[in-house]
Amino acid sequence: MPPLDSLPAAAAPAPGDAPRASRPPSPHPPPAARPLSAVRPTSLTRLTRLAVTLLPLLLLGTWAALDRRAVGDGVARLGDADPRWLPTGLLFTLLGWVVAACVRQGALPERLPPGLLLASQLAAGAANHVLPASIGAHAVTLRFLRGRGIPLARATASLALYSLVKPVARIPVLIVFLVAVGDGLRFGPLAPDRWTLVLAAGSAVLGLTTVGLLLTAVRPLRRPVADFLRTALTDVRILHTRPSRVLALWGGSAVAPVLQGSTVAAVGFSLGLPLSWAQVVFALLIASTAVGAVPAPGGIGPVDAAMVFTMVSLGAPTGLSTATVIGYRVLTVWIPLLPGTLILSALVHRKVL
Repeated sequence: MPPLDSLPAAAAPAPGDAPRASRPPSPHPPPAARPLSAVRPTSLTRLTRLAVTLLPLLLLGTWAALDRRAVGDGVARLGDADPRWLPTGLLFTLLGWVVAACVRQGALPERLPPGLLLASQLAAGAANHVLPASIGAHAVTLRFLRGRGIPLARATASLALYSLVKPVARIPVLIVFLVAVGDGLRFGPLAPDRWTLVLAAGSAVLGLTTVGLLLTAVRPLRRPVADFLRTALTDVRILHTRPSRVLALWGGSAVAPVLQGSTVAAVGFSLGLPLSWAQVVFALLIASTAVGAVPAPGGIGPVDAAMVFTMVSLGAPTGLSTATVIGYRVLTVWIPLLPGTLILSALVHRKVL
């Protein structure tokens, strides 16, 4: 190692050079470089949100293109109808959405914002006509409840309570209209045969047996199901201590099919259907009770055929009954589908869903 004296000394500054002032440290740290892995998820999220926003509009256009003949026929039928009854049918349709929002609120202890709740039901109505068995409507409502901070177990229990109360509340309404229409009713064509009853009972037993076997064989399912049942029973007990929730849940579920039947009656009266209001509402109640559980988007297809069959059994002409059902679908499906789809896209874009 050489001695220190032999090391070269630091070069002295030139006579004309000014001494460099030391830069004070910046109080703000330099911005950290944004990793590429943080950019990609953000871009992917934006693309996903855009795709989900545009998907309802794409599905609407595809559905209208595939079913354009039925759409045109229904619009042509309404063009020949008495225009004084059609605004009444639209009013009943709007009231049906309000009642649906009330039932949703009645199935949940937490208070939801009324405006967003009504908008979510309009969006759910549009989604309900894309997926069968009300899957679309329940999916939209579940996303809305989760966005409002409702826990998953409670939101799922709310959907289950909503789905359970609606058919139960329809039974006394059906009995009332059965008594009102009983004099002119021919039960022969409407009564199910023995094989239909056996098939329905067998399907119910098979479903319950399948659920029992799954809970017995798949152990990881037991705890989520137990938590769900515990939450559902707790919420049912809490809800039925609040008169406002009971009225919204049970009263709304009983009024909803009457409003739907009133819409059918308004369309039928505009076309000259020779049935009374009680007979038309009864036809809808019978049709929705008999084949409402058949998985079809929005119930379109099985319920329509059952309504036509029931109205014909009550004495209405087949062609006029078919035109009434087509007009009913125009008022309740095709006309609200575009605004409902736009509302669905807007709620997705605003991250409400």
